[in-house]
Amino acid sequence: MKWFFDTSVLVAVFLDGHIHHSASLAAFLKADRAHAGCAAHSLAEVYATLTRMPADHRASPDQALLLVDNIRDRLSVVVLDPDEYYSAIAEAAAEDVAGGTIYDALIARCALKANAPIIYTWNVEHFRRCGPEVAKRVRTP
Repeated sequence: MKWFFDTSVLVAVFLDGHIHHSASLAAFLKADRAHAGCAAHSLAEVYATLTRMPADHRASPDQALLLVDNIRDRLSVVVLDPDEYYSAIAEAAAEDVAGGTIYDALIARCALKANAPIIYTWNVEHFRRCGPEVAKRVRTP
């Protein structure tokens, strides 16, 4: 796997007016299941984000599900088993990761599990806090 997509990039793919839409969409359109992936957790984050946007940008639950299907069609979805999940949380705690950045740490762990050399994100600083092995892989699209 070459590329791993963070939720911040996936959300931007589907929002035409998003500042990072063009770059995110270009990276997403180059991706295929053999070369790119995302964390299973990102599917829920994309759905939640798109269905809670301000009214003029909000997707209905059915629309958001279609967009999640689009992600599943294009990217391999990586999951953590219970021990990997706990280990990711313990390592994040050791790096002083707190609050919602734990979700980025879980996504980063999925990227490491997939052995992806590049993690695409717009939350670069969040991922750099997840340790040196993650930090060296972080890029913007």
